[in-house]
Amino acid sequence: MNHWEDFLVPYKQAVEELKVKFKGMRSQFILENNHSPIEFVTGRVKPVASILDKATKKEISLDCLAEEMQDIAGLRMMCQFVDDIEVVVELMRQRSDFRIIEERDYIANKKPSGYRSYHVVIEYPVETIQGTEKLLVEIQIRTLAMNFWATIEHSMNYKYQGGFPEAINTRLKRAAEAAYQLDEEMRQIREEVRDAQVFFSKNKDVIKAQNTVHHEIPKQ
Repeated sequence: MNHWEDFLVPYKQAVEELKVKFKGMRSQFILENNHSPIEFVTGRVKPVASILDKATKKEISLDCLAEEMQDIAGLRMMCQFVDDIEVVVELMRQRSDFRIIEERDYIANKKPSGYRSYHVVIEYPVETIQGTEKLLVEIQIRTLAMNFWATIEHSMNYKYQGGFPEAINTRLKRAAEAAYQLDEEMRQIREEVRDAQVFFSKNKDVIKAQNTVHHEIPKQ
């Protein structure tokens, strides 16, 4: 167990550092009263049991995990609009603190299951007391609708181990298309939504004060 803890420590550090950096990007957009293409960021290090299970399925030697398993450390960035995903990816391409290794576009090329997301694999340098370690980190960028569907599908996949009953499989594919249509509808009104959000952000303190005064006025 100590071996696994030592192995995963730099991955945990990478996740925490990248979360801070991407959340910082979001804060910069908000401070400038601009629409942030990043809604929120989450991250995790894959549990040991999941690492071993995937290594067995993919026939990856435990000695080659760092080189061949790209998602031991993983982040997810949620966006409100599909167009935001392209903005986030371009911002990542411009950064100098990590190197993009691979991009996989499952939005333009959805998986047979209906899964949509944009995956970016980066090589991220982590400073440790032993020196610099360059680790692979997988970053999934998706809309809130895509994430809702993917979360449900993941839970169902865990239950059925990929062998979905045909009726459930059909409904999941329909739900994936419904999520896609929702994203398309939101794309059509994104400018109006962004303007409203910027207006609210600029005036939220005034709105909050007005609501406070309203609630404090005694009833006659």
